[in-house]
Amino acid sequence: MFNRTTSKTHQIPWNKGKLTGQKAPLSMQEIWSIRMHLQNIGNQRDLALFNLAIDSKLRGCDLLNLRVSDVASGDEILSRAMIRQSKTNRPVRFEITQRTRQSIKDWLATVKLGSNDYLFTSRIRASKHLSTRQYARIVESWVASIGLDTAAYGTHSMRRTKATLIYRRTKNLRAVQLLLGHSKLDSTVRYLGIEIDDALEMSEQIDV
Repeated sequence: MFNRTTSKTHQIPWNKGKLTGQKAPLSMQEIWSIRMHLQNIGNQRDLALFNLAIDSKLRGCDLLNLRVSDVASGDEILSRAMIRQSKTNRPVRFEITQRTRQSIKDWLATVKLGSNDYLFTSRIRASKHLSTRQYARIVESWVASIGLDTAAYGTHSMRRTKATLIYRRTKNLRAVQLLLGHSKLDSTVRYLGIEIDDALEMSEQIDV
Protein backbone atom coordinates (compact mmCIF):
# COMPACT_ATOMS: atom_id res chain seq x y z
CA MET A 1 0.00 0.00 0.00
CA PHE A 2 1.31 3.39 -0.98
CA ASN A 3 1.82 5.68 1.96
CA ARG A 4 1.53 9.32 1.06
CA THR A 5 3.35 11.63 3.40
CA THR A 6 2.86 15.31 3.67
CA SER A 7 5.88 17.46 4.33
CA LYS A 8 5.45 20.75 6.09
CA THR A 9 7.90 23.55 5.89
CA HIS A 10 9.15 24.45 9.31
CA GLN A 11 8.45 28.12 9.82
CA ILE A 12 10.50 30.15 12.26
CA PRO A 13 8.31 32.43 14.42
CA TRP A 14 8.75 36.09 13.52
CA ASN A 15 9.56 36.94 17.14
CA LYS A 16 12.11 34.19 17.73
CA GLY A 17 15.04 35.68 19.59
CA LYS A 18 13.35 39.05 19.90
CA LEU A 19 11.95 40.86 22.91
CA THR A 20 8.22 41.39 22.58
CA GLY A 21 5.74 43.51 24.47
CA GLN A 22 5.94 47.15 25.47
CA LYS A 23 9.01 49.02 24.29
CA ALA A 24 10.85 50.84 27.05
CA PRO A 25 10.65 54.63 27.36
CA LEU A 26 13.83 56.67 27.47
CA SER A 27 15.14 58.24 30.66
CA MET A 28 16.09 61.91 30.86
CA GLN A 29 19.77 61.00 30.72
CA GLU A 30 19.21 58.88 27.62
CA ILE A 31 17.23 61.69 25.96
CA TRP A 32 20.09 64.11 26.49
CA SER A 33 22.69 61.58 25.35
CA ILE A 34 20.88 61.09 22.03
CA ARG A 35 20.42 64.83 21.60
CA MET A 36 24.12 65.46 22.18
CA HIS A 37 25.04 62.71 19.71
CA LEU A 38 22.82 64.17 16.98
CA GLN A 39 24.13 67.67 17.65
CA ASN A 40 27.75 66.49 17.52
CA ILE A 41 27.30 64.79 14.14
CA GLY A 42 25.30 67.74 12.78
CA ASN A 43 22.23 65.72 11.81
CA GLN A 44 19.61 68.47 11.84
CA ARG A 45 16.78 66.42 10.40
CA ASP A 46 17.15 63.65 12.97
CA LEU A 47 17.52 66.13 15.81
CA ALA A 48 14.25 67.83 14.81
CA LEU A 49 12.59 64.45 14.33
CA PHE A 50 13.78 63.17 17.71
CA ASN A 51 12.75 66.30 19.61
CA LEU A 52 9.33 66.45 17.98
CA ALA A 53 8.75 62.72 18.50
CA ILE A 54 9.35 63.21 22.24
CA ASP A 55 7.23 66.38 22.53
CA SER A 56 4.31 65.29 20.35
CA LYS A 57 3.89 61.77 21.77
CA LEU A 58 2.46 60.82 18.36
CA ARG A 59 2.39 57.40 16.78
CA GLY A 60 5.03 57.02 14.10
CA CYS A 61 2.54 57.15 11.23
CA ASP A 62 1.09 60.46 12.47
CA LEU A 63 4.51 61.95 13.18
CA LEU A 64 5.74 61.18 9.68
CA ASN A 65 2.58 62.56 8.10
CA LEU A 66 3.10 65.99 9.63
CA ARG A 67 3.35 68.80 7.11
CA VAL A 68 5.18 72.07 7.57
CA SER A 69 1.87 73.89 8.04
CA ASP A 70 1.01 71.62 10.99
CA VAL A 71 3.87 73.04 13.05
CA ALA A 72 4.66 76.39 11.45
CA SER A 73 2.92 79.59 10.45
CA GLY A 74 5.10 81.50 8.02
CA ASP A 75 8.57 81.70 9.55
CA GLU A 76 7.31 81.02 13.08
CA ILE A 77 7.21 77.57 14.64
CA LEU A 78 4.05 77.04 16.68
CA SER A 79 4.22 76.40 20.42
CA ARG A 80 1.14 74.15 20.21
CA ALA A 81 -0.30 72.09 17.39
CA MET A 82 -3.25 69.81 16.74
CA ILE A 83 -3.77 66.94 14.33
CA ARG A 84 -6.33 64.21 13.80
CA GLN A 85 -4.95 60.76 14.59
CA SER A 86 -5.07 58.33 11.70
CA LYS A 87 -5.77 55.29 13.92
CA THR A 88 -8.69 56.71 15.91
CA ASN A 89 -9.68 59.78 13.87
CA ARG A 90 -9.67 61.65 17.18
CA PRO A 91 -7.99 65.07 17.41
CA VAL A 92 -5.01 65.41 19.70
CA ARG A 93 -3.06 68.50 20.72
CA PHE A 94 0.59 68.64 21.65
CA GLU A 95 3.16 71.17 22.79
CA ILE A 96 6.30 72.11 20.90
CA THR A 97 8.90 73.27 23.39
CA GLN A 98 11.44 75.99 22.70
CA ARG A 99 14.23 73.47 22.13
CA THR A 100 12.14 71.55 19.64
CA ARG A 101 11.00 74.73 17.88
CA GLN A 102 14.61 75.76 17.39
CA SER A 103 15.63 72.36 16.02
CA ILE A 104 12.69 72.42 13.57
CA LYS A 105 13.64 75.95 12.52
CA ASP A 106 17.25 74.86 11.96
CA TRP A 107 16.07 71.89 9.88
CA LEU A 108 13.74 73.99 7.75
CA ALA A 109 16.56 76.46 7.13
CA THR A 110 18.54 73.70 5.39
CA VAL A 111 15.76 72.48 3.08
CA LYS A 112 13.41 74.21 0.69
CA LEU A 113 9.94 73.14 1.78
CA GLY A 114 6.56 74.72 1.16
CA SER A 115 3.87 74.94 3.83
CA ASN A 116 2.07 71.92 2.36
CA ASP A 117 5.20 69.77 2.10
CA TYR A 118 5.87 66.92 4.50
CA LEU A 119 8.09 68.00 7.37
CA PHE A 120 10.38 64.98 7.36
CA THR A 121 11.37 64.26 3.80
CA SER A 122 12.90 61.00 2.68
CA ARG A 123 16.17 60.69 0.78
CA ILE A 124 14.44 58.04 -1.34
CA ARG A 125 13.04 59.83 -4.35
CA ALA A 126 9.96 57.60 -4.61
CA SER A 127 8.87 58.56 -1.09
CA LYS A 128 7.46 61.96 -0.19
CA HIS A 129 8.24 61.47 3.47
CA LEU A 130 10.01 59.01 5.74
CA SER A 131 8.29 55.63 5.89
CA THR A 132 7.53 53.87 9.17
CA ARG A 133 10.18 51.30 8.26
CA GLN A 134 12.77 54.03 7.74
CA TYR A 135 11.71 55.65 11.01
CA ALA A 136 12.15 52.35 12.85
CA ARG A 137 15.70 52.05 11.50
CA ILE A 138 16.45 55.65 12.48
CA VAL A 139 15.20 55.07 16.04
CA GLU A 140 17.33 51.92 16.21
CA SER A 141 20.39 53.95 15.20
CA TRP A 142 19.65 56.53 17.93
CA VAL A 143 19.38 53.85 20.57
CA ALA A 144 22.51 52.05 19.37
CA SER A 145 24.49 55.31 19.34
CA ILE A 146 24.35 55.53 23.14
CA GLY A 147 24.86 51.82 23.78
CA LEU A 148 21.31 50.73 24.58
CA ASP A 149 19.85 47.34 23.66
CA THR A 150 18.06 47.97 20.36
CA ALA A 151 15.70 45.05 21.01
CA ALA A 152 14.27 46.82 24.08
CA TYR A 153 13.43 50.08 22.30
CA GLY A 154 11.47 51.09 19.23
CA THR A 155 9.32 53.80 17.69
CA HIS A 156 6.76 53.43 20.49
CA SER A 157 9.54 54.31 22.93
CA MET A 158 9.40 57.81 21.46
CA ARG A 159 5.64 58.00 22.05
CA ARG A 160 5.86 56.61 25.57
CA THR A 161 8.84 58.60 26.84
CA LYS A 162 7.35 61.98 27.75
CA ALA A 163 4.01 60.46 28.74
CA THR A 164 5.82 58.20 31.21
CA LEU A 165 7.89 61.07 32.60
CA ILE A 166 4.74 63.17 33.07
CA TYR A 167 2.95 60.35 34.86
CA ARG A 168 5.90 59.64 37.16
CA ARG A 169 6.10 63.29 38.18
CA THR A 170 2.39 64.04 38.51
CA LYS A 171 0.55 60.68 38.79
CA ASN A 172 -2.14 62.43 36.72
CA LEU A 173 -3.55 59.68 34.51
CA ARG A 174 -6.28 61.89 33.06
CA ALA A 175 -3.74 64.42 31.79
CA VAL A 176 -1.66 61.67 30.17
CA GLN A 177 -4.80 60.18 28.64
CA LEU A 178 -5.60 63.51 26.98
CA LEU A 179 -2.03 63.99 25.77
CA LEU A 180 -1.92 60.53 24.20
CA GLY A 181 -5.37 60.91 22.67
CA HIS A 182 -6.73 57.75 24.29
CA SER A 183 -10.52 57.39 24.43
CA LYS A 184 -10.43 55.18 27.54
CA LEU A 185 -8.44 55.55 30.74
CA ASP A 186 -7.89 51.79 30.78
CA SER A 187 -5.90 52.14 27.56
CA THR A 188 -3.62 54.68 29.22
CA VAL A 189 -3.10 52.43 32.26
CA ARG A 190 -2.09 49.52 30.02
CA TYR A 191 0.05 51.74 27.80
CA LEU A 192 2.05 53.12 30.71
CA GLY A 193 2.37 49.67 32.23
CA ILE A 194 1.12 50.84 35.63
CA GLU A 195 1.53 48.08 38.20
CA ILE A 196 0.44 47.53 41.78
CA ASP A 197 3.67 49.11 43.06
CA ASP A 198 2.68 52.39 41.42
CA ALA A 199 -0.75 52.25 43.03
CA LEU A 200 0.73 51.46 46.43
CA GLU A 201 3.24 54.30 46.14
CA MET A 202 0.42 56.76 45.50
CA SER A 203 -1.64 55.31 48.33
CA GLU A 204 1.26 55.62 50.78
CA GLN A 205 1.44 59.34 50.12
CA ILE A 206 -2.09 59.79 51.49
CA ASP A 207 -2.22 59.71 55.27
CA VAL A 208 -5.82 59.74 56.54
